[in-house]
Amino acid sequence: MSRLAGKVAIVTGAARGTGEATARRLVQDGARVLLVDLRDDLGEAVAKKLGGDARYLHADITEEAHWARAIAFAESEFGPLTTLVNNAAILHIAPIEFTSVDDYMRIIRVNELGTFLGVRSAIEPMRRNGGGSIINISSIDGHHAAPGTSAYSASKFGVRGITKVAALELGRYGIRTNSVNPAAGSDEMVQPQMPEVDITAMREAEEEHDPPPVGRRGRIEDVAATVAFLASDDSSFYSGADFNLDGGITAGMKIPGAIPGASDSH
Repeated sequence: MSRLAGKVAIVTGAARGTGEATARRLVQDGARVLLVDLRDDLGEAVAKKLGGDARYLHADITEEAHWARAIAFAESEFGPLTTLVNNAAILHIAPIEFTSVDDYMRIIRVNELGTFLGVRSAIEPMRRNGGGSIINISSIDGHHAAPGTSAYSASKFGVRGITKVAALELGRYGIRTNSVNPAAGSDEMVQPQMPEVDITAMREAEEEHDPPPVGRRGRIEDVAATVAFLASDDSSFYSGADFNLDGGITAGMKIPGAIPGASDSH
């Protein structure tokens, strides 16, 4: 039997990038998935490609009524909701002094409020159905900061905070909540913020010259695989946890070259 057989999931921001890869992996592992996004052409195409175990719905995660509609649609199509993946997010890169209040609040509204509304909206259906798994996609920028990401980092720190509070409050209902913190956003999210940069070439150069300790950069498939694990019953004792998908970046200071005192033979 497939690991996620019988699971019903909602994945936000599922029309492309990490969300698309996640929806694909969940379906591959046996779940039925509702893809939520605002990019209708892309979202509908992905759902069609995934076949009968996927549907697409246009919904704005910052609107509470849209959440109610999405959950009702998922349950009418597939059955009781078991899994929510709060993936949708946007990025703004600028120094603090050049980040307007409008820019800041736009990021907070989508990334943090959208996640909050998703968690809150899933409580009653999951409680009614005996539990579930909520997986919030944060970032290593929500673990330690990076210059130029004041709004984004704040929103992702907030996502981790929401995750931990929800784990404490909802465990009694059989609802688990965890956060996944990737080292890099999808190319589709980053490219508009750096239009003059060849993102593919930049990532290849990073992987060759300054990779994480594991020796390669992260991929969206890494996120999808982690989400699939957290959606499964194999992760039934994980709640309130941070999954840092960073290849060891946040473990500490990396020293280039051989470790002092190490034998050259190694």
